[in-house]
Amino acid sequence: MAGRQAQNNLLVAGIMAAPKRSKEEPMSRSAISTEHAPAAIGPYSQAIVAGGLVFVSGQLPIDPATGQFVEGDIAAMTRQIFRNLEAILSTAGSSLAQVVKTTVFLADLADFQEMNAAYAEFFGANPPARSTVQVARLPRDARIEIEAVALVQG
Repeated sequence: MAGRQAQNNLLVAGIMAAPKRSKEEPMSRSAISTEHAPAAIGPYSQAIVAGGLVFVSGQLPIDPATGQFVEGDIAAMTRQIFRNLEAILSTAGSSLAQVVKTTVFLADLADFQEMNAAYAEFFGANPPARSTVQVARLPRDARIEIEAVALVQG
């Protein structure tokens, strides 16, 4: 497993070509679930680990202890989402430091600067790639949702 993880890390870094898999050798895939983040509210997993990466489903600003949205402004909501992301990534054997891509969905781009300031609290000098888009509506009429892709630590 460690050798395969090293290969995956090199693949992500663009250092070597992908190894050939036979048709009989399926890529492993495992679902991640933790009670330290909100349960999925539909037919999806909190995250999936596959190919040395963890794909975290979009997280809303829900407090997993209450199942309710956190009180406060968009910055407070962003921080709650990152607590949820941290819990899921940890369960998957990863962390925020391993995040390579995020997508932020905002109900109103007027919230961008405040969200961006809170978002920056969670990443250092080399933040992940990111897309931010305004959407017409989010689940449960949330104001923000964030999804992430991260490396799985070897």
